[in-house]
Amino acid sequence: MAQLTVGSAIDQAKSLLIASGVPVQEAQSTARCIVASDRWGIGSHGLMRLPFYLARLQAGGIKPDAKLKIVTDLPSLVVFDGEDGLGHWQLQKGAEVAAERAQKNGIAAVGIGRSNHCGALGIYVWPMINKGLIGIAFSTGPAVMPPWGGNSPLLSTSPIAAGIPTNPPTVIDLATSAVARGKIQAKAQAGAELEPGWAFTKEGVPTTDAKEALAGMLAPLGGVKGYAIAVLVESLTGMLIGPSLAKNIPDMFSADQDAKPQEISHFIIAIDAAKLSVDGENSRTSDFVTAITDAGGRIPGSNRVNPENLDNSDSITITDQVADQLSQWSTKLGI
Repeated sequence: MAQLTVGSAIDQAKSLLIASGVPVQEAQSTARCIVASDRWGIGSHGLMRLPFYLARLQAGGIKPDAKLKIVTDLPSLVVFDGEDGLGHWQLQKGAEVAAERAQKNGIAAVGIGRSNHCGALGIYVWPMINKGLIGIAFSTGPAVMPPWGGNSPLLSTSPIAAGIPTNPPTVIDLATSAVARGKIQAKAQAGAELEPGWAFTKEGVPTTDAKEALAGMLAPLGGVKGYAIAVLVESLTGMLIGPSLAKNIPDMFSADQDAKPQEISHFIIAIDAAKLSVDGENSRTSDFVTAITDAGGRIPGSNRVNPENLDNSDSITITDQVADQLSQWSTKLGI
């Protein structure tokens, strides 16, 4: 395993992205979001993914100099065409717009279509949390989950994230599949077996082989209930925002699809928490947090540092394989 400081990791990721044609501001935002995943201990969505983004940037599947083009602009609803750009900076910007509009109007939603993978979805509820707002985020991706009772992949891992401005902040971040696909990839790279019940082969047979699972399908979280929530996520992203349904989204882990734009869609909702109470002044937020901790529990995500205020001296750990891949990319891009 290799250890890096947060600051050096962000600098390395930023340099690699800039060398791939990404403008400085977008590269900085993307690098911070990527490294924040590693700082949270979610290596499956952090620097492990960067070589795949770089390959797609080189092949043309990701447009390095993409802009966010406004498609719809209403007081409480903005929809952007992401022009096949990196999902990280695009969803960060979308969350910032949603927060700004919600502060004025009480609630706001932002949709981003024709984008790419954005890493850990929970990162993008923080622009709302930091302004005392509630944030809810949805995203789609390549189809890896079958419909309930079906035998072919039609749904992505269909992640959901939510942030609530409690003290400490509540951050809910989960896939509606039994496990995030990045964890399958991490297991495959490490040559480790999967937990039973996580995945199926492409023939629909349960498997603990990570490589078979990558070529196969994931199981829904909680059976039919997880499937139903995945349908909700796909409806709010691929179906309504588009332009692609999960079943048509290229797989970032398949090198032969690197030149194909993913056309992923994201959806953010921001709500002014102070405007929701039916009885005016609200002490229930602190009461609820206290009740949970007094009962021996903890607030979801309470151990996750603010990704917009990372300490550059903190350490993160990546595998030797990821470190080698990043070094190879640095040489390839002349850094």
